[in-house]
Amino acid sequence: MPNSLLPIETIAQKLGIPEQYLEKMGPHTAKVRLGLLDDSSFPRRGKLVLVTATTPTASGEGKTVTAIGLTQGLERIGKRAVITSREPSLGPVFGIKGGAAGGGRARIEPAEKINLHFNGDFHAISSAHNLLAALVDTELFHGNELGLDPAKVTWPRTMDMNDRALRNIVVSAGGKREGANRATGFLITAASEVMAILALAKDRRDLRARLAAIVVGSNKSGQPVRAGDLNATGAMMALLAEALMPNLAQTTEGTPAFVHCGPFGNIAHGTSSIISHEMGIRLADYAINEAGFASDLGFEKYMDIVMPTSGIRPSAAVLVSTVQSVRSQGEGDLERGFANLRKHIAIVRGFGLPAVVAINRFPKDTDADLARLQSWCAEYGATSAFSEGFARGAEGSVELAEAVVRAVEGGSAAPITVYDRADSAEEKITKVARTVYGAEGVEFAPLAQEKLERFSAWGYGHLPVCIAKTQYSLTDNPKRLGAPEGWTLHITDVSLSAGAGFLVAISGSMMLMPGLPKESRALGIDVDDDGNVIGM
Repeated sequence: MPNSLLPIETIAQKLGIPEQYLEKMGPHTAKVRLGLLDDSSFPRRGKLVLVTATTPTASGEGKTVTAIGLTQGLERIGKRAVITSREPSLGPVFGIKGGAAGGGRARIEPAEKINLHFNGDFHAISSAHNLLAALVDTELFHGNELGLDPAKVTWPRTMDMNDRALRNIVVSAGGKREGANRATGFLITAASEVMAILALAKDRRDLRARLAAIVVGSNKSGQPVRAGDLNATGAMMALLAEALMPNLAQTTEGTPAFVHCGPFGNIAHGTSSIISHEMGIRLADYAINEAGFASDLGFEKYMDIVMPTSGIRPSAAVLVSTVQSVRSQGEGDLERGFANLRKHIAIVRGFGLPAVVAINRFPKDTDADLARLQSWCAEYGATSAFSEGFARGAEGSVELAEAVVRAVEGGSAAPITVYDRADSAEEKITKVARTVYGAEGVEFAPLAQEKLERFSAWGYGHLPVCIAKTQYSLTDNPKRLGAPEGWTLHITDVSLSAGAGFLVAISGSMMLMPGLPKESRALGIDVDDDGNVIGM
């Protein structure tokens, strides 16, 4: 941990947070109490800027680093700024990708704590999720007064670790009572519906209603059974009481940072909490919010799910791109790869937002390739700026910060959604597929169609849709690169996240419990004799 970290009270003062709303969690982090949102001294005044990207490679394009650097760059040019970032999952930390607190001179600190247990939010979410799972099996064991159909229980268990051995399990093995020997499984905590609920909840009352609305399965009459029916809500609320409060931290340069919640960017909506966004635009001139994966995933889900829920309308979007991303989408040819960049710019503009292309510079990039990427943007009529937050921090992000300010002050944002709430689920999915992905149409498997009909009969047909597909292509085939046309999106399954408030339309196979690679990052992480975590 850097010795130059500022006391958390100093970070709070930068945002004007009164002491009564600060709950210190050590010298360098704190929870911010929800009472701030009820204080009329803090009306909405700032602008929200979304950070998204072109189609990523497996190593990522530095979206988090760019978002952190941009926030530091805005502060450098005299703006009050805060980043609203997701919390890292232990799965990637010990798996392949590693930590998610940024890197170099654009990192959120204390990074080691943030990447590990932080302030206990993930543990609280896992505990609340698993309490509900335990109550389901307790109901089955003790007489099953609710008439739950053991074969139709859909609520799994969760843990925040990559453990492929837990994908498919049997519970109550060898038992004789109803529900014994029931097949189920684990998913990683970031994929838990409780995580999505916490990120979308506006306040404690909203959280309570969403938890009660979770559908855990159906009864023998084919009707939904909810967490509220199991009287689970109060205990889940108790476990999540502190986790609902956003975490305040700082970047390597002492710029304020909210780090809160971490839902998946495909099976869920992929962005930090609405509460942190709300605090951000009340406390700062600019709140910088990163959305998961590329513009076809996290960005679209923000616009179609999060924005209608929160009422917070973005003022601009930053589209992070790299030479490696563009070249990869062109199968090694930079010029061919521009079709993918063009499509992502069109996606952002199609939602009514001005797009600023952030060209994130990597050490191996040649000057010629970078110049060509910048000149292509100019030829296409897209604003671009180099981003060098990793190597140079705020200094390397000033150009990008100034471009974002110009885009916001230009006042051209007119945010819209792709579909209307009154559209059927099939219509919503089709509009996203055609308008955002560039598909010609959608094909629904019989299982997906049957579930859509069932969920509609239960009263959930009006919900927004969260389409879960690969992040490595605009299509549902990770090997199909560029910006294909004339293809069909295949919806293989649909699941219900009634508490989160959306239907999950699954295209292809979604991995909800990853596994560790043979040579995982866990093998290089340790603690030195002074108690410092090393190797992360």
